[in-house]
Amino acid sequence: MPGVVDADTHIAESERMWELIDREMYPRRPVIASVPDDTLYGKRNAFWLIDGNIFPRPAGKGSFRLITPSASRHESSRGDIHIGCRELTNPEARLADMDKLGVELQVIYPTLFLVYLTDDPALDVALCRAYNRYLAEACSKGKGRLSWIVVPPLRSIEESVKEIHWAKEHGAVGVFFRGLEGDKTLDNPYFFPVYQAANDLNLPICVHTAIGNSTLLNLVNVERNHSFLASRVLPLVAFRDLVANKIPEMFPKLRFGFIEASAGWVPFLVHILRRLLRDRWKYATSADLFREYRLYVACEADEDVAYLARYTGDDHLIIGSDYGHNDPSEERNLVATMRAREDIPRALTEKVLCDNARRLYPL
Repeated sequence: MPGVVDADTHIAESERMWELIDREMYPRRPVIASVPDDTLYGKRNAFWLIDGNIFPRPAGKGSFRLITPSASRHESSRGDIHIGCRELTNPEARLADMDKLGVELQVIYPTLFLVYLTDDPALDVALCRAYNRYLAEACSKGKGRLSWIVVPPLRSIEESVKEIHWAKEHGAVGVFFRGLEGDKTLDNPYFFPVYQAANDLNLPICVHTAIGNSTLLNLVNVERNHSFLASRVLPLVAFRDLVANKIPEMFPKLRFGFIEASAGWVPFLVHILRRLLRDRWKYATSADLFREYRLYVACEADEDVAYLARYTGDDHLIIGSDYGHNDPSEERNLVATMRAREDIPRALTEKVLCDNARRLYPL
């Protein structure tokens, strides 16, 4: 029997990563800026300084929180996961932690890139190249158990296609997208060359909960609104736009994953799309839609998984622990929790934990 695939884990970007940035961009590399503990940011007192802006911005209007940099007192004092595991500076320790949690394989997503970082194509290319090279090197030391998602520099489609080809050759198993990318929704023809490259290389498009639009971000305060408007609903927007505009029909082998937005929204959006496309709806069941369009959704361990599988089909639900993060989405004891549930058929549990992610990612 195949082992558990944790379909959504994370890395905390480190200073070592930015040593890999292109030499001509080295003066613009992310650097750590610190402030005293008695500001409104409290223990979240260290940030990445990128072209004059700080990431994260832990308080106030337009705020958001990340687990990077580890120099922040809030992160350095964490006792749940060692910094070497979070930053992938110690892959062996991460593998040992996976053994304790009953996980065979992890798929690793970024943290810093969960926020829209820059409008500058040259800087975007340099940041993504450094990230991808760091991940490729770190995961190559993971004894075949650590896989990674390439971050394309989407301000430049030409460079994105180049980066995806390089990443495929170096072990990447998916292509990272946010549900909005700047001022563009994911059905925009601007992205079609990236989709074609992913289609040709057998890499899925992985739409992760993330802040891809700074205008939305500036409307909210993380202490009152958390990340719902600017981040969590955006994979739902992408799902609606991709399906409504039949983008999967244009790329017949391309798979799409919707990650860390839970799955309880699936019945709602199926209803919305069925009404929108009532004259063109050709599916006897919504599971037929998921199968024909090669759509996968990451559920959470406390959702009504059996009910949701009626909409997605048993083969199109995956699950991830959000390993590395320490927010409400994190489910460190994911495997034990899922296997203890008696309301989910055992065969479905094993598909969600072990099999389905192998269909989404080329594992």
